[in-house]
Amino acid sequence: MTLTAPAPTRPGVGQPVVIGIDPSLTGTGIASSNGWVDVIGYKKARTKDPGITQLPHGERLAAMRALVAQVATTIGQPHLAVMELPAPSRSGGGAHERGWFWWQLYNHLTASEIPVGLLTPNARALYATGKGNAAKGAVIDAVTRRFPDWATEGNDNAADAVALMAAGRDWLGHPLTDLPKTHRAALDKATWPILPGATA
Repeated sequence: MTLTAPAPTRPGVGQPVVIGIDPSLTGTGIASSNGWVDVIGYKKARTKDPGITQLPHGERLAAMRALVAQVATTIGQPHLAVMELPAPSRSGGGAHERGWFWWQLYNHLTASEIPVGLLTPNARALYATGKGNAAKGAVIDAVTRRFPDWATEGNDNAADAVALMAAGRDWLGHPLTDLPKTHRAALDKATWPILPGATA
Protein backbone atom coordinates (compact mmCIF):
# COMPACT_ATOMS: atom_id res chain seq x y z
CA MET A 1 0.00 0.00 0.00
CA THR A 2 1.37 3.39 -0.96
CA LEU A 3 0.25 6.39 1.02
CA THR A 4 0.63 9.99 -0.02
CA ALA A 5 1.80 12.63 2.41
CA PRO A 6 -0.57 15.28 3.66
CA ALA A 7 -0.15 18.76 2.23
CA PRO A 8 2.48 20.60 4.29
CA THR A 9 0.78 22.71 6.94
CA ARG A 10 3.78 23.28 9.18
CA PRO A 11 7.28 24.70 8.64
CA GLY A 12 9.02 23.00 5.72
CA VAL A 13 7.39 24.57 2.69
CA GLY A 14 7.00 22.28 -0.31
CA GLN A 15 8.30 19.09 1.29
CA PRO A 16 7.07 17.02 4.25
CA VAL A 17 9.10 17.59 7.38
CA VAL A 18 10.30 14.31 8.89
CA ILE A 19 12.13 13.86 12.19
CA GLY A 20 14.20 10.76 12.98
CA ILE A 21 14.56 9.89 16.67
CA ASP A 22 16.99 7.41 18.19
CA PRO A 23 15.97 7.44 21.88
CA SER A 24 18.71 7.24 24.49
CA LEU A 25 19.05 8.58 28.02
CA THR A 26 22.65 9.57 27.40
CA GLY A 27 22.42 10.66 23.75
CA THR A 28 19.09 10.82 21.91
CA GLY A 29 19.83 11.36 18.24
CA ILE A 30 17.41 13.71 16.45
CA ALA A 31 17.59 14.48 12.73
CA SER A 32 15.33 16.74 10.67
CA SER A 33 14.72 16.59 6.94
CA ASN A 34 15.26 20.36 7.10
CA GLY A 35 18.97 19.60 7.38
CA TRP A 36 19.91 19.64 11.04
CA VAL A 37 21.03 17.01 13.54
CA ASP A 38 21.18 17.17 17.33
CA VAL A 39 22.13 14.80 20.14
CA ILE A 40 20.51 15.35 23.55
CA GLY A 41 21.30 13.39 26.69
CA TYR A 42 21.84 13.54 30.42
CA LYS A 43 25.01 15.43 31.29
CA LYS A 44 26.85 14.89 34.53
CA ALA A 45 27.50 18.10 36.46
CA ARG A 46 30.82 16.68 37.71
CA THR A 47 32.93 13.74 36.62
CA LYS A 48 32.23 11.91 39.89
CA ASP A 49 28.45 12.26 39.54
CA PRO A 50 26.60 8.98 39.00
CA GLY A 51 24.99 8.21 35.67
CA ILE A 52 21.31 8.98 35.26
CA THR A 53 20.29 5.41 36.15
CA GLN A 54 22.22 5.66 39.44
CA LEU A 55 20.64 8.89 40.68
CA PRO A 56 18.29 8.77 43.67
CA HIS A 57 14.80 8.01 42.41
CA GLY A 58 13.43 11.52 42.80
CA GLU A 59 16.40 13.09 41.01
CA ARG A 60 16.31 10.37 38.38
CA LEU A 61 12.67 11.02 37.53
CA ALA A 62 13.27 14.77 37.39
CA ALA A 63 16.25 14.29 35.07
CA MET A 64 14.33 11.97 32.76
CA ARG A 65 11.35 14.32 32.64
CA ALA A 66 13.69 17.17 31.74
CA LEU A 67 15.15 15.05 28.92
CA VAL A 68 11.69 14.25 27.56
CA ALA A 69 10.80 17.95 27.60
CA GLN A 70 14.04 18.94 25.86
CA VAL A 71 13.66 16.30 23.16
CA ALA A 72 9.98 17.18 22.67
CA THR A 73 10.84 20.85 22.20
CA THR A 74 13.56 19.99 19.69
CA ILE A 75 11.26 17.72 17.68
CA GLY A 76 8.68 20.44 17.12
CA GLN A 77 5.67 19.58 14.92
CA PRO A 78 6.86 17.56 11.91
CA HIS A 79 4.58 15.82 9.43
CA LEU A 80 6.08 12.48 10.48
CA ALA A 81 8.36 11.22 13.25
CA VAL A 82 10.26 7.97 12.85
CA MET A 83 11.47 6.30 16.04
CA GLU A 84 13.73 3.35 16.60
CA LEU A 85 12.02 0.59 18.54
CA PRO A 86 13.66 -0.62 21.75
CA ALA A 87 15.85 -3.69 21.61
CA PRO A 88 14.56 -5.90 24.47
CA SER A 89 17.61 -8.15 24.24
CA ARG A 90 20.01 -5.25 24.78
CA SER A 91 22.36 -5.90 27.67
CA GLY A 92 23.40 -3.43 30.34
CA GLY A 93 21.69 -1.51 33.10
CA GLY A 94 18.92 1.01 32.87
CA ALA A 95 16.42 -1.10 30.92
CA HIS A 96 13.64 0.09 33.23
CA GLU A 97 14.52 3.74 32.68
CA ARG A 98 15.09 3.37 28.94
CA GLY A 99 11.66 1.78 28.56
CA TRP A 100 9.99 4.63 30.47
CA PHE A 101 11.84 7.21 28.38
CA TRP A 102 10.86 5.57 25.09
CA TRP A 103 7.17 5.40 26.02
CA GLN A 104 7.14 9.00 27.23
CA LEU A 105 8.49 10.17 23.88
CA TYR A 106 5.98 8.03 22.02
CA ASN A 107 3.19 9.37 24.21
CA HIS A 108 4.25 12.95 23.49
CA LEU A 109 4.22 12.34 19.73
CA THR A 110 0.81 10.67 19.68
CA ALA A 111 -0.70 13.22 22.07
CA SER A 112 0.60 15.94 19.75
CA GLU A 113 -1.07 14.15 16.80
CA ILE A 114 2.27 13.60 15.09
CA PRO A 115 2.17 10.41 12.96
CA VAL A 116 4.81 7.94 14.13
CA GLY A 117 6.74 5.35 12.11
CA LEU A 118 8.65 2.61 13.94
CA LEU A 119 11.77 0.76 12.80
CA THR A 120 13.65 -1.96 14.61
CA PRO A 121 17.41 -1.48 15.02
CA ASN A 122 17.94 -4.11 12.31
CA ALA A 123 15.59 -2.35 9.87
CA ARG A 124 17.32 0.96 10.52
CA ALA A 125 20.73 -0.61 9.82
CA LEU A 126 19.32 -2.31 6.72
CA TYR A 127 18.04 0.97 5.31
CA ALA A 128 21.39 2.68 5.92
CA THR A 129 23.74 -0.07 4.76
CA GLY A 130 21.82 -2.87 3.07
CA LYS A 131 22.69 -5.19 5.97
CA GLY A 132 20.49 -5.58 9.02
CA ASN A 133 23.37 -6.70 11.21
CA ALA A 134 25.69 -3.84 10.22
CA ALA A 135 27.95 -2.51 12.96
CA LYS A 136 27.68 1.05 14.25
CA GLY A 137 30.75 2.14 12.30
CA ALA A 138 29.29 0.85 9.02
CA VAL A 139 26.08 2.82 9.65
CA ILE A 140 28.05 5.98 10.38
CA ASP A 141 30.10 5.55 7.20
CA ALA A 142 27.05 4.86 5.05
CA VAL A 143 25.10 7.83 6.42
CA THR A 144 28.09 10.14 6.00
CA ARG A 145 28.51 9.04 2.38
CA ARG A 146 24.85 9.03 1.31
CA PHE A 147 23.57 11.97 3.35
CA PRO A 148 26.52 14.38 3.55
CA ASP A 149 24.33 17.42 4.24
CA TRP A 150 23.61 16.05 7.73
CA ALA A 151 26.68 16.57 9.92
CA THR A 152 26.74 13.59 12.29
CA GLU A 153 30.38 14.19 13.27
CA GLY A 154 30.88 10.45 13.64
CA ASN A 155 28.22 10.12 16.34
CA ASP A 156 26.34 6.84 16.02
CA ASN A 157 23.18 8.25 17.65
CA ALA A 158 23.09 11.09 15.13
CA ALA A 159 23.75 8.71 12.23
CA ASP A 160 20.94 6.41 13.36
CA ALA A 161 18.57 9.37 13.54
CA VAL A 162 19.48 10.45 10.00
CA ALA A 163 18.82 6.93 8.71
CA LEU A 164 15.42 6.88 10.44
CA MET A 165 14.51 10.29 9.06
CA ALA A 166 15.62 9.33 5.56
CA ALA A 167 13.54 6.15 5.72
CA GLY A 168 10.51 8.23 6.64
CA ARG A 169 11.04 10.60 3.74
CA ASP A 170 11.43 7.63 1.42
CA TRP A 171 8.20 6.06 2.66
CA LEU A 172 6.37 9.33 2.06
CA GLY A 173 7.54 9.28 -1.55
CA HIS A 174 10.13 12.03 -1.08
CA PRO A 175 13.43 10.12 -0.84
CA LEU A 176 16.55 12.11 -0.08
CA THR A 177 18.63 9.92 -2.40
CA ASP A 178 18.28 6.84 -4.57
CA LEU A 179 18.98 3.64 -2.65
CA PRO A 180 19.24 0.02 -3.84
CA LYS A 181 16.29 -2.33 -3.33
CA THR A 182 18.26 -4.16 -0.66
CA HIS A 183 18.26 -1.01 1.46
CA ARG A 184 14.66 -0.02 0.72
CA ALA A 185 13.45 -3.48 1.79
CA ALA A 186 13.66 -2.03 5.29
CA LEU A 187 10.57 0.06 4.55
CA ASP A 188 8.48 -3.10 4.31
CA LYS A 189 9.73 -4.23 7.71
CA ALA A 190 8.67 -1.02 9.46
CA THR A 191 5.40 -0.08 11.13
CA TRP A 192 3.92 2.99 9.46
CA PRO A 193 0.99 5.18 10.50
CA ILE A 194 -2.15 5.94 8.52
CA LEU A 195 -1.78 9.55 7.51
CA PRO A 196 -4.59 12.09 7.37
CA GLY A 197 -5.75 12.47 3.80
CA ALA A 198 -3.83 9.37 2.68
CA THR A 199 -4.96 7.45 -0.40
CA ALA A 200 -4.50 3.76 -1.00
